[in-house]
Amino acid sequence: MSLAPDELHLLLDTLTTFLDRTIPAKRRLELDARHEYPRDVIEGLFKEVGLHLLFLPPEHGGMGGGALDIYRVSELMARVDLGVATAVLATFLGTDPIVVGATDEQKATWMTRIAEEALVVAYAVTEPSVGSDLGAMKATASRVMEDDKVVGYVLNGEKQFITNGGVADITTVLAMAPDGPSFFIVEKGTPGFEPSKPEEKHGICASNTTAISIQDVRVGVDRLVGGREGQGLAQAQTVFGYTRLMVAAFGLGAGEAALEKAVAYAAERVQGGGLLGSKQAYTHKLIVPHKVRLEAARAYIDHVARRIDAGEHDVLTEGAIAKLVASEAGKAAADAAIQAHGGYGYIREYEVEKIARDVRITTIYEGTSEILQWTIGRDRWQQHLKTRGQIWEEAARAMDEFSHREPDTGAELVATALRCIGQTMERARVARLTRHQHVLFRLGEMAAQAETAAVLCRWAVQPEHDPKRLEASALRAMARIYAREVLGAVVQEAMRWLRGADSVDAAAVPETARTIGADAMWRGYGALLADMDTVAKATVGLELKA
Repeated sequence: MSLAPDELHLLLDTLTTFLDRTIPAKRRLELDARHEYPRDVIEGLFKEVGLHLLFLPPEHGGMGGGALDIYRVSELMARVDLGVATAVLATFLGTDPIVVGATDEQKATWMTRIAEEALVVAYAVTEPSVGSDLGAMKATASRVMEDDKVVGYVLNGEKQFITNGGVADITTVLAMAPDGPSFFIVEKGTPGFEPSKPEEKHGICASNTTAISIQDVRVGVDRLVGGREGQGLAQAQTVFGYTRLMVAAFGLGAGEAALEKAVAYAAERVQGGGLLGSKQAYTHKLIVPHKVRLEAARAYIDHVARRIDAGEHDVLTEGAIAKLVASEAGKAAADAAIQAHGGYGYIREYEVEKIARDVRITTIYEGTSEILQWTIGRDRWQQHLKTRGQIWEEAARAMDEFSHREPDTGAELVATALRCIGQTMERARVARLTRHQHVLFRLGEMAAQAETAAVLCRWAVQPEHDPKRLEASALRAMARIYAREVLGAVVQEAMRWLRGADSVDAAAVPETARTIGADAMWRGYGALLADMDTVAKATVGLELKA
């Protein structure tokens, strides 16, 4: 399912108008300072804009939006305020177990209510001592029996860091039933279901975040999502495919918002006799690298969203890559935006310090960057073993072929990076290096970067994807810049950990480095400054002074 292009554009325009009217910069800063949940804004987003309908199917009163639609909406909202965006995400997230796992009767009941009543929803999974390991949860669901028949459940436990926890009309709660983890639907006001006071957070202060105490909470058997115990982890894993993409879009949107403010500042701030935006020392450190990484993240998010909308469901690894790359790029861009403003960046009025605090959470919730590195490393390591390394050779061969068709996108450098990963994993297999947890994490990071670079090369020559793209020459320059960066990072990390784990002798270092691509890396750096000049001019719009 997905919206028609004109429907999506209308929704984005309506959303932009609403957000501009209801949370201008002054109010955003006030909400942040007071740690205030803007109930009127959330109600307006649902009742006036109908945003809660985006992810619901048409047969239950929804819009039937797809992954691409959700990514575009999530990015837009994060550009304005990530706290408000997170509150909306929580309703999508809390609804997801019903969408993917409920019985037809449950869907008819709850989706219709969510659509017609504009219910705010929460997703109660995380626990104080469990974090991302859902299988280790301590919350329990005990059966209530009558005449050898299950008629309900009694829930007990504690949930932590629950977005919308104190304001939600209904909450989907994950608890351990006798036959395994299961989701239950709990309505606001149910005896024993008690949210604590809102947390005072480092960022996203406009979102409501609480712990929830669950003490002898009784629910009917009809509140067991799917009508069968033990489906909770499978439902949660299905949800991750969407939610990690949404959080990736949050990182992208917040990073772009911060960078836009830095670009605007650079176009008006005079320093040393000229505008900051005309100086390489400014643009090539604080603007260009981050614009390139955000564009790479955009390309990969778009790639995954289109795969999901095409019916592919086995994209959990790709969702992890999208979130890792985009959230880290957004965090780095926001930090650079503070630096780009100098002392003004440290002042609340300019808002970039707020964006930096807000975007920080995208590297934590819905799977920390470290969990994602492990997930990617584990999955690609298993595929390397299963295919005996052919996964990397086939990917590299595809980039070689693409490079022959489009020789100025950096694809040949990406092909070298992919082969480097394949050779590194094979050396790691022979030397049993993945017994070192850190090595597996670094392999995951390398794979994420190289796979993103491959997608960016293709993105640079497909102008139909985004009507607001930069000109073709700038996009190709970005692809080349990112390809160089990724190849350099992959070769360096490969040598660091092959040598660091003592699987390469000191005498063999030069030959090993050459074999995995060091020569190609250095050759590939040619014309880097010229490409950075091209991207700087396209981004800032000023002639550069060396």
